[in-house]
Amino acid sequence: MAITLAEEVVLLSLDDESGSTQQRQSAGWAVAGGLLLELVLEGKVSVTGKRLELTDDTPTGEPLLDSRTELIGTWLRQRAKHGVSEWLTKDQPKAVPAAVARLCERGVVAEEKRKVLGVFPVRRYPEADGTVERELRDRLRAVVLDGAEPDTRTAGLIALIHSTKLHGLAFPDGPRKPVAARMAEIAEGQWAAESVRAAIRDTQAAMVAITLVTATTILL
Repeated sequence: MAITLAEEVVLLSLDDESGSTQQRQSAGWAVAGGLLLELVLEGKVSVTGKRLELTDDTPTGEPLLDSRTELIGTWLRQRAKHGVSEWLTKDQPKAVPAAVARLCERGVVAEEKRKVLGVFPVRRYPEADGTVERELRDRLRAVVLDGAEPDTRTAGLIALIHSTKLHGLAFPDGPRKPVAARMAEIAEGQWAAESVRAAIRDTQAAMVAITLVTATTILL
């Protein structure tokens, strides 16, 4: 399997030189959403309205996804309500570290440890293999800027980026309004089976609702 949607979001959010995460909170929601959408595409979970269900717990062979399948199964058995928003809220703090660790295992990024002021430990993840991110950005550019038709996974990634307003990470030098408009068009387009598109729309809606509540809480 190619790198997951979650890992792709992480690559877009990591500064190539410093290895630090940009727009950390929004990226965290996108990574958590990416893991969930990948499981939808693999037929492992279903998202219907506000409800999350585990439909197939057989391994995919991808450790990042299989660990999430197991966690979701355990979480669902312990709860009467199976809300998508509740799962995303639970997984968001853990999603980025899990995706970063997988990128390290693949040799795409490298872990660097140092101490700030000689006391506080800090970890950074600079790029070790730039070909993966270049191919990712080329794929996004072809669809968003050049008008190519997206495949299902690319369209799903664009929907995630759009719903969490990470347009600037995907296209730091691009025209913001046209980029956002094209991403919205793709997110709402006829690029996958209706069941998959419905699941992605419902996941997007849950992420938007969560991020709005989080932003309001911070402002208060």
